Amino acid sequence: MLTPLNEHELLVFWTQLLALVAMARACGYLMRRINLPSVVGELAAGVILGPSIFGRVWPSGFRWFLPDLEISSGALFAVSWLGVALLLVTAGFETDLELISKLGRAAALVTGFSIVVPLIGGLIVGFVLPGSFIGPHSDRTVFALFVASALSVSALAVIAKILSELGLMRRDFGQITVAAGMANDVVGWLMLAVFSGFAIEGDVSISGIIKTIGGLAVFLVVVMTIGQRVVDRSLRFVRREGPNISGAMTVAVFTMLAFGVATQALGIEAVLGAFVAGVVLHRSRFQQSDVLHYIEALTTSFLAPVFFATAGLRVDLGLLSKHSAEGWALLVVAVAIGAKFAGAFLGGRLAGQSARASVALGAGLNARGALEIVIASVGLTLGVFSETAYTVIVIVPLVTSLFAAGSLRLVVRDWRGSAEEQQRLDREEALSRNLVVKSTRILLASQGAPASIAAAQIAQFAWPSEAPATVITVAHDGNWPDTTVIRNVLDERRVEMQRVKGGPDDVAAQILAESHLGYGVLVVGVAERHEGQLYSPMVDQLLLHSPIPLLIVRRARGLDRPLPPAFGRVIVPVAGTASSRSAQEVAFSISAQLGTEPILTHVARPEGPRLPRLFARQRDDGVAAVLDELMKPAELLATEMGLKPRMVIKESDSIGETLVGVAADENADLVVLGARVRNVDGRPFIGHTAETVLEACDATVVLVARPR
Repeated sequence: MLTPLNEHELLVFWTQLLALVAMARACGYLMRRINLPSVVGELAAGVILGPSIFGRVWPSGFRWFLPDLEISSGALFAVSWLGVALLLVTAGFETDLELISKLGRAAALVTGFSIVVPLIGGLIVGFVLPGSFIGPHSDRTVFALFVASALSVSALAVIAKILSELGLMRRDFGQITVAAGMANDVVGWLMLAVFSGFAIEGDVSISGIIKTIGGLAVFLVVVMTIGQRVVDRSLRFVRREGPNISGAMTVAVFTMLAFGVATQALGIEAVLGAFVAGVVLHRSRFQQSDVLHYIEALTTSFLAPVFFATAGLRVDLGLLSKHSAEGWALLVVAVAIGAKFAGAFLGGRLAGQSARASVALGAGLNARGALEIVIASVGLTLGVFSETAYTVIVIVPLVTSLFAAGSLRLVVRDWRGSAEEQQRLDREEALSRNLVVKSTRILLASQGAPASIAAAQIAQFAWPSEAPATVITVAHDGNWPDTTVIRNVLDERRVEMQRVKGGPDDVAAQILAESHLGYGVLVVGVAERHEGQLYSPMVDQLLLHSPIPLLIVRRARGLDRPLPPAFGRVIVPVAGTASSRSAQEVAFSISAQLGTEPILTHVARPEGPRLPRLFARQRDDGVAAVLDELMKPAELLATEMGLKPRMVIKESDSIGETLVGVAADENADLVVLGARVRNVDGRPFIGHTAETVLEACDATVVLVARPR
């Protein structure tokens, strides 16, 4: 039977939430103002409102605010645990298992030493701490294991926040720090699960180890296989008609709760299930990126501050003096910082990192936060920690997060890394600014014909190799085409094959339905035009209704193979529009990979400024205006990608025919142009220029059509 809170208890509960959120947000804001993680301020807010300060300044008010009633404290802790569950979902979203495996040896060595060294230090500290630190339901061994786990972990969320605020997330050492932080989190949750099992069983037993690890292993295998497929299908279902944040949020919350119930039933904390739920949700390619933002917004603005502040409420600094524990607290903090720093530094040096990078690793991995507080909270709940031990353990993330942020800022001052690293960072920054050529998944519609192979080659040349691809194979006359060549063309990236069949309208509808599922571009190859159509019924439907940019590839005429092994020259029309910019991205990416010479071409109408027929860097007023407004941004984009473009400016009434002429004069074998799709009486219209080039140019033509 449910026992509701009475009116007074409800008033106290709402007052608690109001005070905790207000104080936590205010203190978090102050910490951010001095470039420190907000979690430090949120923890400090709980200390201020707890027995350490509020309880001593106004004892009667504190007893009203935090009465010794089980039902009142239960309501508050229920909200705080919901907050940490959602916080761990976001941490799971940020855990990239592929990144951990990709960084390989460096990440493994830094992870191993950054865990093992402080684990040993924590075990030693756990065995020398006085008996007043041990809870009423624990023995020395289990207590030492909990202390060791608390001192050996790092906080991925805090690490990521510090690196992000300092602009270091994509630095080489930053990636290793994030990978090691991810692994620290995973190992930390495993240790918490195993050690909690020990605490529940009452001692360290072989059967307890087998039961806990075995149950956890089965859970992980099931959720990473069957669970992943169920989540994928659920997210695909809710997104079948386009972005659906509400449906995706429902899947995320349900997954978190289901996984939490499963781990709690296994005798493992439910927050581990929430963390795994975040990993599974993040791994799904049907996930909508906005979901993480919504969860983060709710968590960081309300629920996480309540959790951290509630953790601080249970800290009583007076217990340190009461039990003469100040010296022991300093010892615990010193071992936490020193052992973690030494382990990360040693791992970095053994992995071949520079001394400065290794120091940065030691500084960054010292950041603690949610996981350590969860370990402390679980230890207190299970009777492993006394109130004094809990207070000391919660002090550690306060001090170490301050140390990590401050020391990391000093280490990276005026340090830009190697030339190779800077080149990679510049490329990533340029890619992040792109409109079309990004690392998002490519959708390629294929009939297995030469036109489809040409489309696959263009996608392979233009898009970064980390962008995966899905190939929809369309049945031709009831037979499935051979896709071996398509697979070979896309061999450098992850490829998924799908089959659809039906008439042109049915195929187009299925391709359009798939295009709603998180793709960045739709690529299709075309051959000859159909009478009364722009190209074909299917292509016309895609042009009219595609929610993402559509890349149409019309292969060169007279070829006895899909495409030449490399393009010599590419004509890139420059018009100063978003469509033109999109085409430039595709052309320059191809040029950067194949060594193709880009020729930036602008055709001015006669009513504009009088321009020479062939521009060769002569500077009159009209030419200067064109350079400043149109050509310079395109030239700068090409230069950023390591290219040296040539520029041609012509004057003509027919832009399309002039572009065809320039391609012939320059002996270009590729033309890449952009267009914006318009609906004219139910038919797609991409402009006379694009239609003329597609119809009359003998070179390979790539059209980047932006959606309506």
